[in-house]
Amino acid sequence: MTIRVLVADDQEAVRDALRSILDGEPDIEVLDVAANGAEAVRLARWRRPDVVVMDLRMPHLDGIAAIRELAGAQPAPRVLALTTFDLDEYLFGALQAGAAGFLLKDNEPDVLVAAVRELHQGRGLIDPQVTGRLISRFAALSPNPAPPELDRLTPREHDVLRLVARGMSNAEIAAACTIEEGTVKTHVNRILAKLGLRTRVHAVIYAYEHGLVQSDQ
Repeated sequence: MTIRVLVADDQEAVRDALRSILDGEPDIEVLDVAANGAEAVRLARWRRPDVVVMDLRMPHLDGIAAIRELAGAQPAPRVLALTTFDLDEYLFGALQAGAAGFLLKDNEPDVLVAAVRELHQGRGLIDPQVTGRLISRFAALSPNPAPPELDRLTPREHDVLRLVARGMSNAEIAAACTIEEGTVKTHVNRILAKLGLRTRVHAVIYAYEHGLVQSDQ
């Protein structure tokens, strides 16, 4: 299946480079490019890409505002936030707006390609260079009250959510819980559905925001 991608960046040279990298893959097609956030939203609603690669600093509508608008679309594309600036406000802002992934632009082209494939498979991705800061930031917040939808989770799903929040893979969770890896995947999918979350990235944020896990656990 071909992954349909929209690229949004205000620099023409960057747009061309991203398009060249992604279009060079046999399973990826760049449908169109946008030079600002407003154009990205318009084109995404028209072309309906699977994944939007979104720069965060753009005129007319910044990337974070554009991500927030696209998160409410039906169907909503998976958004990979891409930026040169290693700043917390971009990282947290993009993820809270609804981005499924976050990468710095200094990564190698194969990392970008792999990220697009990960998002298309329904998985989230955060640049390893900033993962630690994300967890520390949310762990330092005062937990929000437990929402009622948490009561929908079974005891096993609560356990799996805590382990996901600690950054464990499905294989590691399976070993820790003495269950099959496929069973873990089923639990994760049910957790996301019950809590109205889109990716594992958002499950991590959710768990820390509601005090289900602490950074020293």
